[in-house]
This record gives sequence, C-alpha cells and structure tokens, in this order.
Amino acid sequence: MIARRPGVLAQPVLAIAVAVAASLAGQAVQEWRQSRIYRALLRGPAVTGVAAAPRDYRPVGPERARSILLGRMHLAGDTLEIGQGGDPWDTASPSRAFAVELHRFAWLHDLVRTPDPRQKPKAVEEALRLCLDWLALFSQVTPFTWSAETLERRVYNLACALPELAAIASEDELRRLLQILAEQARHLLNLNPGRLRAAERAVAAAVAAATLSGRAGSTLLTRALPRAVRAIAEVVLPDGGVRTRSPEQAMELLLDLLTLDDALHQRGAPTPDDLSRSIDRLSGAVRFFTLGDGRLGAFQGGESSTAARVTAATANEDPSARTFDYAPHTGYHRLASRQIQILVDAAPPAAGPWSTSACAQPLALELTCGGDRLIVNAGWSPDAQGPQAFRMTDAGSTASLDESAGAPLSGILAIGLGPRLVGGARRIEARRNENELGIWLELSHDAWAETHGLVHERRLFLDLRSNELRGEDRFLPAARAMQRRRVEPFTVHFHLHQDVQASLARDKRSVLLRGPSNTGWWFRNDAADASITPSVYFDGGLPQRTHQIVLQGAVGLDGHAHVRWKLAPVDAIDQPGPSR
Repeated sequence: MIARRPGVLAQPVLAIAVAVAASLAGQAVQEWRQSRIYRALLRGPAVTGVAAAPRDYRPVGPERARSILLGRMHLAGDTLEIGQGGDPWDTASPSRAFAVELHRFAWLHDLVRTPDPRQKPKAVEEALRLCLDWLALFSQVTPFTWSAETLERRVYNLACALPELAAIASEDELRRLLQILAEQARHLLNLNPGRLRAAERAVAAAVAAATLSGRAGSTLLTRALPRAVRAIAEVVLPDGGVRTRSPEQAMELLLDLLTLDDALHQRGAPTPDDLSRSIDRLSGAVRFFTLGDGRLGAFQGGESSTAARVTAATANEDPSARTFDYAPHTGYHRLASRQIQILVDAAPPAAGPWSTSACAQPLALELTCGGDRLIVNAGWSPDAQGPQAFRMTDAGSTASLDESAGAPLSGILAIGLGPRLVGGARRIEARRNENELGIWLELSHDAWAETHGLVHERRLFLDLRSNELRGEDRFLPAARAMQRRRVEPFTVHFHLHQDVQASLARDKRSVLLRGPSNTGWWFRNDAADASITPSVYFDGGLPQRTHQIVLQGAVGLDGHAHVRWKLAPVDAIDQPGPSR
C-alpha cells in the first residue's frame, strides 16, 4: 500500500502574488459587508417562529452553568470575573482565545441544557440575558464578531438553544433573536474563507434554517442544505475520515450532522441520502479512531477530545459492530490485542487548503494499554494555546533528524494562504500482515530523501499471545542518494500522557511506565542513549506538562542506522528485540 501526497507550492513568487491579492480582496469584501446596503440585504423575509428544537448531542458541563450564575466565566483556560448579572461583552477578555469562545457562544449549551432542575430556570434566564446583551452591542457586521472564526459556532449554538430561550422570551425579544439568527445564517453562507470548514459552515446554516419557521426558514434551508450536502461529499472520505485527516474534526462534523438530521426530522423534511451515508461513514471512523481509554487518537491537528464526547457521537452505533483495522483513504492503521491498542499515521499529511492544521509527523503512533493512554502525540490543534512548532516532527511519537519533515508557512504567505504545511513526506509505503500469532506493520516515508538522502522505516510487531509491542526504527540510503560526508544524529520520540509516571533504569535500557490504573509496563530499548525529558501534551486546547522518552543514535557514513524498542507488561519474560 502506497500513499502519496500531491505536490506543494513550487512557485514562491506566484504564491506571494496570490497571497497579496487575496489579502487585498479580503479588505474590499470586508468594507462592503460593513455597509448599510449589505446589512439591508441580510434581512430577508421576516421570521415567524420556531419550527424545530434541534438537539446538540455534545455532553453538558454542569459546572460551567454554576460558575456563570456565580459571575465567573471559564473559557479557553482563562477566567473572567464579571459578578452576578455582570457584562462580559463590555469587559476586556483575558485572552484572544477567551474572546473567540465567548463570541462563539460556547457557554450557551451548558446554560440552557444544565441537568440540574433547580438551576435550570435561572440558567436559561441568564442565557437569554447574555444573548440579548450581545445583540445590543454586536448586531452590526464587524470583522471579528461576524467572522467565520466566531460566527460558525455561534449560529449553531444559538440555533440549538433557541427553543429554550423562546420559552421565556417576550414577544419582542423572541422576534429580535429569530431575526438575528436568520441574518447571521445568511451571512455565514456568504462567507468564503476557503474549503477547509465549508461543510461545517453550511451545516450550521442548515441547522439554523431548520429551526426557523415560515418563508425565512424555508428559503434559507433551500439554500443551505444542498450546499451542505455538496461540501460534505467533498470532505468526507469513503472510509469515514475527512480530508484534513484529523480524527477530532471527523467526530465534530458527525455531531453537527446528527443535529441537522434531528432538526430535519422534526421539521418533517427528509434527510438527503448522501447526508445519511456520511453519518454512517463518520460513525465507523470515530469508532476506528477510539482507543482503549474511550478517547480519540490525537493526530493531524486534532486533540483526543473526551470520552463523554466520543460516547455521545457514537451513542446510536451498534456496540457489537466490528471496528475495521485499516482506513485506506484517510491513511491510518489500527493494531489491537487483548490489552494494547495502537493507531499509526501511515499516509502523507493533507495538502493545499486542507493542510492549514496538518502536522509533519510521518509514522507517528499513539498507544493505550488497557484503559491507560501511555504514548501520545503533542495533540496540537488550531484552537490550542501553543505555537505552530508543535506541528513539527519532534512533537510526534516518531523518529526525527535535525530538521522537521515539513513545516507550516509563515509571514506574508501564511497571511494570504493560511499556515499550510509544505515539504515533508510525499510518499509513504505500508505493508501489513497478520495471523493468529500477531500483526506485522512495516512502514517507510521519503520526507528526508532529497535533503538528507535517507528513508525512515518503522517496523512494528504486536504479539497477540504475550501482549507485547516490538518496534524498530531504521534509516536507510534513499535511491540514487549522494555519497554521505558526515554522521547525522537522529532521535526517536515517545511522548507520554501527562497521567503517566516514568522511571528510567540506571542502565538506560529500560523505562518503567505506570498509568492511572497503576499497571506497570516496561519500555526497553537498545539505543546508544536514552533519556526522559520534558514535553507538552494539549488537552482541551491547554498545554499540560508531561515527559517523553527520547532515544538517540547516529546515521553513519554508509547511511544506515537503527534502534530497537519493546513495550511489555512488567511480568512478561524478556523476548528478543524486533526481528523477522
């Protein structure tokens, strides 16, 4: 099996020209959208009422509702003290990330759907007050509050909460909420910041349209639903993954589609067949990407999310359905024994507009033992409060030379085209064999073939009898590689989850790992040098301090090098290193 990545930007001058043109065009469009004429066009037919109560399947955080009622807003890792009945809209936010979540109405679902019946009336009243206060200040189109960054999720969140708000709102308040939701949904469909989240934007607008009754809702739905179907057909691959190759994005899109399906059903409108098929495919993919702790593998600009969120996305799935072992279109392999579950990134990162959150971490893996997540990637995502450097090779659990296997754009190119990933692996080969004894997976990529004349190979064997994982990372000369003139150091990184305790033996050949269950696992290796160093793992967008096992070696003048490693239960009898 061979996965190839399309070519990346090859004409820097042309790319700069495109970036500058896009930037200038964006300024002109922004001025037009702030004009009175454009605002008048957004008004459209009057909205007469609520036609559906779409269900947001995402789990509720009851503590957030309680905090907001006490006058504290916790968003994006920061806290804003506004006091009971305070105004967060006319108060400086502690960070930009906080402001984005605030204007996305990320707090609204937790307020209106709080499970505490004693708290519910006050929580819905507070939600209505905050929405109306926002409307009083930000009803005009502005670059930040009406941008795709904040508007997409606000439209979705407001549409899902609208029936709860309508139950206590006055006639005038409800009219204003209905009208602003319709206007925002129309504006969302007018935005064109690229294909990356076109499906999510169209689905959010369609959910809003299905919520609104009368000609306004019908007209908007006629416009939004076909666009959503087309965008979903482009972004969802046959195996259920998405073009960005992010497991988390696939799950979040599934949750949105479940809401849209529910809203259409309530409205009495048929769900398009293509949309239903995408729901089935995405559900299978989320199951595939779920590891032993109930969370997703954190790959390619996606975090692991939470077990509650994953459960909500797959609640309607048949629990006895078999999970497939290979996602050929998205490019991941899954290996599983009684205790060990592994996900391996076995394809090049996404290209072009889909690569703005892609990570240059070829052949990276994540691993759980029982219910403990032991080995992870950094888990960087577009909403993470961390630099783009976490998209580099060293931030993944894979091997690296002295330069990353690809890097995001920066400067004027990034302004015009977004932080797309350029360079890196363009060809990845994977060979898989399995029988009753175990599973073999042999992989290689060419990210350093041109720059260093080297190919990286990773060989994995999961022993189904002993619950051991044996691995080997090798560097070999690339075809037609020039004669080498220097010895090059390499490192193999195994980032550990923040809940894992790691102890390095004196001989540096063994590391004892213990997760939350306190079950012990030996990580053994034959590297020239092994160490435990600080690392970072992103959870909920926030960086958590953790550690990593770093194996070091050197590629000789003949272009060859290898390091072998093994993960086994503490009571296992030592077996020879990985070989075949």
